[in-house]
Amino acid sequence: MSAITSPLNPEDKKVVAAALQGALVDLLDLSLLTKQAHWNVIGHNFRSLHLQLDEIVAAAREHADTVAERAVALGCNPDGRSSTIANTTEVQQLEPGYINDGKVVAAMTDILGSIVRRMRERVEATDEPDPVTQDILIEITQDLEKHHWMIEAQR
Repeated sequence: MSAITSPLNPEDKKVVAAALQGALVDLLDLSLLTKQAHWNVIGHNFRSLHLQLDEIVAAAREHADTVAERAVALGCNPDGRSSTIANTTEVQQLEPGYINDGKVVAAMTDILGSIVRRMRERVEATDEPDPVTQDILIEITQDLEKHHWMIEAQR
């Protein structure tokens, strides 16, 4: 069996692989939780929030694919299985059932804020070992910060 070789030395590869795997879990869980909120949001701002949540889902899914493909390009195996997400996520979970629009805004503000904090840590961690991965993480962080702002502005 052949494997994808990495341009990184083993120690740098380990740091970058951890950053990419953490980002992948955050992004996949974000897409799942945001879709959950999308399906269950109720309230006066239902329509606009329902549509906005789908924008976040689309962004999270696109970024997750970019992160996973970057990992493979570096000879790392991304793990996006549901069991991995469930066992390793650090993302705050939503309550089941219908969720009032105000609670969705508050929860998504917190969720996006926590993911942005972890993404910024990953940006710092990848500065020396792999500036290319760092650039990808910076772009993703910038987009997540935009979504955070747009959700938080509804408080």
